[in-house]
Amino acid sequence: MNLPFSPPLAPMLSKAADALPDGDGWQFEPKWDGFRTLVFRDGDEIVLQSRDEKPMNRYFPELLAPLAERLPERCVVDGEIVIAGAGGLDFEALLLRIHPAASRVKLLAAESPASFVAWDLLALGDEDLREAPLAARRERLEQVLAGAAPPVHLSPATRERTLAEDWFRRFEGAGLDGVMAKRLDAPYRAGERTMIKVKHARTADCVVAGFRWHKNGVGTMVGSLLLGLYDGAGTLHHVGVTAAFTNAVRKQLVGDLAPLRRNALDDHPWRDWAEAEEEANAKGQRLPGATSRWNRGKDLSWEPLRPERVCEVAYDHMQGTRFRHAAHFVRWRPDKRPEDCRYDQLEVTPAYELERVFGAREGRRPVPESRQGS
Repeated sequence: MNLPFSPPLAPMLSKAADALPDGDGWQFEPKWDGFRTLVFRDGDEIVLQSRDEKPMNRYFPELLAPLAERLPERCVVDGEIVIAGAGGLDFEALLLRIHPAASRVKLLAAESPASFVAWDLLALGDEDLREAPLAARRERLEQVLAGAAPPVHLSPATRERTLAEDWFRRFEGAGLDGVMAKRLDAPYRAGERTMIKVKHARTADCVVAGFRWHKNGVGTMVGSLLLGLYDGAGTLHHVGVTAAFTNAVRKQLVGDLAPLRRNALDDHPWRDWAEAEEEANAKGQRLPGATSRWNRGKDLSWEPLRPERVCEVAYDHMQGTRFRHAAHFVRWRPDKRPEDCRYDQLEVTPAYELERVFGAREGRRPVPESRQGS
């Protein structure tokens, strides 16, 4: 490619923080919950590069023509591929795209087309902009994407901390993951953790209804605990796992959980999950033995436990009826009854209209708020 630099390029990374930074000199952006993507364009040639520096063109073919139409003739742009569903950003729909069959990808692209959200401009024509400050790169990005239309979008950005805090509260309902903070005077540092991310964090009390053995083998250590929550009808749903334990704790859990393994299947709410999987899917019930979309081929067999113990876990946010990421174990809650571990304990955030984040449809300019303070 005839560009100032060629793919692959390690993207600039972020580090977590508990709160947005104070003081001047910061640019804030929504944290998009999608696939990090660098777009390299040289005329008719376009390369979509993932965070781990792999090509992704085959997984998102529907984006190639719009990107060729809306991006400058020769450029490198950093951003995120997302899929917007009826309830907000749909990360599971993205995961389904990583499929070996081109026919399957084509079908999914037609059913749930992806969008690209741009937030940084790294090269334009013969110019290498990586050493330019973010403020200058953002200005150039706004210029070249002034006429952008769906499915290509310019990410909202602001220098006002109060507006960023408002985004942190409101945008979560649309499936966004938090807020990013970037220094306005900073160059683009490939592969370095120079950005700051602030994500939502909450806790929930969950029933421990099973576990999986560690990859070292059966009887060695506990790999993860299977978590459940009851709905209003008293059905226990599998909502995710917690697995962040030291090896010492993993070994200790083998003995601690042994009493709960005795006769665990007799009245276990997930006893017949294999036979009842089709029925459960029809009812919308999640079960722990379902195929993992992001760990295909992984051993997902599990050991049942009598659902009598409760633990508190920390999580960032829900996707549908489950935790979006693996939850972090906080502590055991012997004072809690399993039947009290229900969905209604979870904080519910109102859905935020995606039109306000993505901009108006049919090629109209984004709403003014996306430029406030930038």
